[in-house]
Amino acid sequence: MDTEGAAGGATPTDEGGTGEAAGPPPEPAVELLVHGVGGTTPAEMLEDTRVTRVTGDATASIHRRTDDLADRPWNGAEPVREAYWWCNLTSGNGARALWLLLLPFMIVNIAHWMRPATRGPRWTHRVYDTLVRLTALSLTVLLVAGACAVSIDLVAWQCAGSAGCVEEAGWLEPLAQGRGWWGQPGRRLVLAALVPVALLVLLWWLSHRTWSAYESASPPVRPRPAADGNGDALLSLPGFWYGRGLVARLRSSHTAAGLLTVAAALLTATGPQDRGSQGDGGAAAVGWALTGLTLAGWVVVLVQQGRHGRTEEEPDQRPEPPFSRALPWAALALLALVATHTAWSRPAWATEGRHPAGGGVFPVLIVVQGALVVGVAVTALLLHRRARSADRGALAGVGGACVALLACGLGGVFTGGVAQRVADWLDPSAQPGEEGATIAGPPVVLSWEASAIPVLLAVVLALAVVALLGIHGERARLVPTVRERYPDEACEADGDRSGRIAAAVARARLTDSAPALVAWISGACLVLGLAAVAGSLSGDTPSEAAAEAPAALAALVDACQALGSWLMGIGVVLLLAMGRRAYRDAGARRTVGILWDVGTFWPRAAHPFAPPCYAERAVPDLSWRMGTWIDATGGRLVISGHSQGSVLAAAAVWQLDAATRSRIALLTHGSPLARLYGRWFPAFFGPEALHSLHGDLPCWRNLWRDTDPIGGPVAVTGRGGTAVDRGPLADPLHYGRNLRRPLPEPILGHGDYPDDPAFAEERAELFRRVTRGAVALPGPPPPRERS
Repeated sequence: MDTEGAAGGATPTDEGGTGEAAGPPPEPAVELLVHGVGGTTPAEMLEDTRVTRVTGDATASIHRRTDDLADRPWNGAEPVREAYWWCNLTSGNGARALWLLLLPFMIVNIAHWMRPATRGPRWTHRVYDTLVRLTALSLTVLLVAGACAVSIDLVAWQCAGSAGCVEEAGWLEPLAQGRGWWGQPGRRLVLAALVPVALLVLLWWLSHRTWSAYESASPPVRPRPAADGNGDALLSLPGFWYGRGLVARLRSSHTAAGLLTVAAALLTATGPQDRGSQGDGGAAAVGWALTGLTLAGWVVVLVQQGRHGRTEEEPDQRPEPPFSRALPWAALALLALVATHTAWSRPAWATEGRHPAGGGVFPVLIVVQGALVVGVAVTALLLHRRARSADRGALAGVGGACVALLACGLGGVFTGGVAQRVADWLDPSAQPGEEGATIAGPPVVLSWEASAIPVLLAVVLALAVVALLGIHGERARLVPTVRERYPDEACEADGDRSGRIAAAVARARLTDSAPALVAWISGACLVLGLAAVAGSLSGDTPSEAAAEAPAALAALVDACQALGSWLMGIGVVLLLAMGRRAYRDAGARRTVGILWDVGTFWPRAAHPFAPPCYAERAVPDLSWRMGTWIDATGGRLVISGHSQGSVLAAAAVWQLDAATRSRIALLTHGSPLARLYGRWFPAFFGPEALHSLHGDLPCWRNLWRDTDPIGGPVAVTGRGGTAVDRGPLADPLHYGRNLRRPLPEPILGHGDYPDDPAFAEERAELFRRVTRGAVALPGPPPPRERS
């Protein structure tokens, strides 16, 4: 007797009027609200100060109005609503202010998910993923090398080896050259190496701490049969939101790479001394052996990047391989041996100039990163050519390469800015490297990078001017048409009112120009990065290289170098100040969290030190709630997602089985599903995926405004030609004043969609439609073992 009535579905009543075959009481129904970026409170979502937590913890939870804790049938005027509150996943405790340090890692991780939408040969996907992971690994090396440049090169090698610098920085006197046990260069280098090691420990701790709370969340509510109708959607794969195993393996590789980078910095310092005329043959032999072991470690780490991969068909609950667990410990043991070798007594050793590796490692890193990004672009173009025309996404498929390049550029600015500021702090009397300076300063290529920053800002400023001119022109074109959007109103046209509405529409349309802006900026970064490497080959700073140039050109180069150095430093200072404020102030932390709301939706598939993927907690939360509530009540559910909440809602629906989905309707508003996600992540939210989502649901409606810079239409047409979109909605709701609205209505843009009457109308219609055609629910699923 597994009938729909037994499962909680509606059964027809006896139309003969006897009353003996009356149907069961109406099924319960609920609207599940999912908020968007920036967060809110459950009380604001439910429009009631008296709310009760139904399930969940302090990080993410489900709430209902205190008066609506019991399930009941649908009441269109005042339905039962519950709110999924998840903003603490990105802006909770103060430790999350440290995520600002991880911005380049977050950006390169996004590049992994931007590959074109094609089911071509698996080797092209594997090559693309491997190249992105290698680019991510290079960012870890860059960060650790930057820390080595500050502590090992600037402080221990240059300043502690210069009497003039030690006089300025009195705290370095115990490490000064020739003064006691720590005065030998090798020993103070080992002491300075603790700084990059401590940075690695901090990154490892942040990654492990968030890994245990996010990636280790339980998989969705029930196994979904592979052939139940949405096999084409990658986000429907059972293991998509469970990346525990991959993140653990990546974390081991990146930690080992960072430790090997520190070991290489020490070995390149001792090598020239041990192999020189005053060196020790035994120490040189040990150094060669340790160098061989370090190179072997690098080979292992690089090979591991090609072997890592996500297993999305099933939740990856395999334990971390013993070899992967042992890799960072082996690297740490090797670093300990290298530190012992470096600290060995060398009485005749004295340091001068820059660290021997300082002039070569950063240019090589920039060239390697450029080559990797070009490889990502070529592979993406191959995938793009095989993709369907509707699913090709932005920038001919090379959006991921552009974003990876921006991550590398941002990483270079971070490391260069810190090095420049520390050098100025150690020697405030003169520009490092110039005549009269007590230290040589940071690697030359960083000075060239600093000089390129004003040029890059000029490019950005030019693009901003073009965008503003475009907004002005679009506004002028739209002004005459604004009044025509309100044919039912009798008021006269108002030029100022029309101008403000037209300007809001024009600004919102600027979002559609984002691909061109990203292409120009990333192209400029590539050209300027290569120019910086070429300029640094001379060994001179930009000011020194332009010393013989005409006076005007020399002055311009000097200004660019000084301004760029200042901008790099002030950028790092502002970032630290923002992090400090975010640590102390929950409001500022929530503002910072908006960035993570957008950037950390995707799992950590490329960089384990990126901020954690909150969707690996939020999507299972929503799937569990929808599935278990429908199992328990046999009721109907409308899930209503705003902005980023609509993306979470879609991802959660994809994870459910067909019988459960047949009792769910989807209402999205201000949704970036097609406008942003479909364009930049076509493999997961392209037209084919969104058509699959619509086919898997009884009904779906999407509300949008043309004043909304984030949300837009999804351009999906369903069965019988029924469009998913309703819009553009009027914004403002009324052009002028009227009897019911005597004051001017505001331009709402991306917010307050429930204030539009269309919201309540569509919600009621979705419930009416979802009550028809639901299939019988299966029996309770067997309990899943928690990992």
